[in-house]
Amino acid sequence: MRRVSNKFPTLLYGGDYNPEQWPKEIWDEDMRLFKLANINIATINVFTWALNQPDEATYNFDWLEEIIDKLYANGIHVCLATGTAAHPAWMAKRYPDVLSVDFEGRKRKFGFRHNSCPNSPTYQLYSKRLVENLAKRFGDHPAVMLWHVNNEMGCQCYCERCEREFRKWLQKRYGSLDELNQAWNTRFWGHTFYDWDEIVLPNLLSEHIDRDDPNQTVFQGISLDYYRFNSDCVLERYLDEYHILREITPDIPITTNYHGHATYQPLDYFKWSNYVDIVAWDNYPAFDTPISTTAFRLDLMRGMKQGAPFLIMEQTPSQQNWQPYNSLKRPGVMRLWSYQALARGADAILFFQLRRSIGASEKFHGAVIEHAGHEHTRVFSEVSELGKELQTLGSTFIHSRIHAKVAIMFDWENWWAVDLSSGPSDQLNYVAEVQKYYNAFYSQNIPVDIIHSESNLSDYDLVVAPVLYMVRAGVAQSLEAFVAGGGTLVTTFFSGIVDEHDRVILGGYPGELRKLLGIWVEEIDALFPEQSNQMRMVKAVNGLQSAYNCGILCDLLHTETAEVMAEYGQDFYKGMPCFTRNSFGAGEAWYVATSPEAAFLEHFVQHLCDSRDIRPVMEVPEGVEVTCRSKASKDYIFLLNHADEIKHIDLGDKCYKEWINGETVKSELYLPSKGVMILEEVQIH
Repeated sequence: MRRVSNKFPTLLYGGDYNPEQWPKEIWDEDMRLFKLANINIATINVFTWALNQPDEATYNFDWLEEIIDKLYANGIHVCLATGTAAHPAWMAKRYPDVLSVDFEGRKRKFGFRHNSCPNSPTYQLYSKRLVENLAKRFGDHPAVMLWHVNNEMGCQCYCERCEREFRKWLQKRYGSLDELNQAWNTRFWGHTFYDWDEIVLPNLLSEHIDRDDPNQTVFQGISLDYYRFNSDCVLERYLDEYHILREITPDIPITTNYHGHATYQPLDYFKWSNYVDIVAWDNYPAFDTPISTTAFRLDLMRGMKQGAPFLIMEQTPSQQNWQPYNSLKRPGVMRLWSYQALARGADAILFFQLRRSIGASEKFHGAVIEHAGHEHTRVFSEVSELGKELQTLGSTFIHSRIHAKVAIMFDWENWWAVDLSSGPSDQLNYVAEVQKYYNAFYSQNIPVDIIHSESNLSDYDLVVAPVLYMVRAGVAQSLEAFVAGGGTLVTTFFSGIVDEHDRVILGGYPGELRKLLGIWVEEIDALFPEQSNQMRMVKAVNGLQSAYNCGILCDLLHTETAEVMAEYGQDFYKGMPCFTRNSFGAGEAWYVATSPEAAFLEHFVQHLCDSRDIRPVMEVPEGVEVTCRSKASKDYIFLLNHADEIKHIDLGDKCYKEWINGETVKSELYLPSKGVMILEEVQIH
């Protein structure tokens, strides 16, 4: 048995295909159009459980074999989904345990998708049988290049069985009720438990208080553990399928597609990524989504497996159907955003969908083949042209990596804890604070890795950990070792507050980070949205102005070993420190005690990068994104012009091969609006 490889021979290009929704006479026309579009892979069988299994004992795969054969005969490989994302109606009718119970305690009926209870014995039994039969039937088919488990997994269930499983999960985690009571601080509000069966799930019937905001809980420790439990339960359902597929088809890589919001709160994707052979993500920015937000999510996907390439499993060629305003992608934008994904580590560009549905909720979701049904459309032309370019690029930069000296921490359990916290401000948004710091690096084209709090920090010069509210065991020691060894750390307000159980670390904030930062925080002020304060510099820092606005939260802190770089400019804590630097070993730790305006972060990041000699790959004008993927001592520089005008780029005395059109460029270049170039430096003879 050889080790499974997650490396593909060429860039993958294609997408979700639902032939079961169409009469067979259309299939041949689809093949013709797919070849015109230069498609080399199709994801099939995603929502076909009811079709493939009409009852407990019958499996109908003949139609599936026919389409797999047809695709392969036309030079198209298959990403074969297991089809377990929506249980059949007959299953819901005969086995009600498969139906989930919602946050308000109501048992669902058949409908929608992702409504299967993850702890349902029926779901587990029949999903595993389905996958086993599927793998035995198609595991040896040469068309099958990749397994696609379920689809955008995720269901939070509050049924009685999940409640019993939650108790078992807690017993395994804590061992005894004494340990659990201590971890949850259950003497608060008389919650002490004397029997495991006294514990109920935290939802709107118990600990939660807001129908519209499931994060509003009165008992954070209980709700935090439910989030962990639920993520683990859904992961177990993925692993049920994974282990069957791995045993029967040891050489075929296995994945599942992460939600279109890479920052999808219910599932800890860093933990999940230990169990996928290659990360796959559905990329759905809106018309007005900032480019830097998409870049952050792409970098997050790359960070899931320590910098390994990933797949764009879904994106629309034109528009979505489920956003409030489903704008078309303007000419050139689909190509530009596809290359942005490639520039940040993707090795595949796949669409949802290949042919537009004629009914139900996705009939107005964009597709390669529109309702017109032919190739004479703007969208098809753009898809075909991009496919031709990717075919030309082939394996040029596939499997290459991005090398960054900066890391930003993003941690799911910390995110859960911040959002579950009762106070100090509704304006505090963990993801938004991380994004603010990311934006400062993005605007300067500084490559960044997104890591979690338990990652190895040895490859980095600079680590930024915004709002590190929860400090789990070993994290403070890891940060201390990093800084003592010469690294630079930046962290912020509302950091070091609690342990992994959401219990406050006593002795003064920021808890275990106090020695490293050389400060202690006495109080935290929450500002109303219309309020602000000022950060006034008291020591010169290269590139920083004399004052900046700040808001949301303001720590009232005292220095111990840290030096004060800036003070608050107003209110009763005017003159107290709000920006500090602490020498620690051979490195330094900075603390930003409030949420500053974007200009501060841009100037501060520039100072940090200058001090560590961290530079962008190439100096480019505003509006141009630049990254570099490296492979076998070769660097491939991606230039993407997001601006509405042509951009001039000075290349100095260097000469480059441009990989998309094969031309040689030197001295300077002009990058069209929405234009893309991939450069490799060559020697001038």
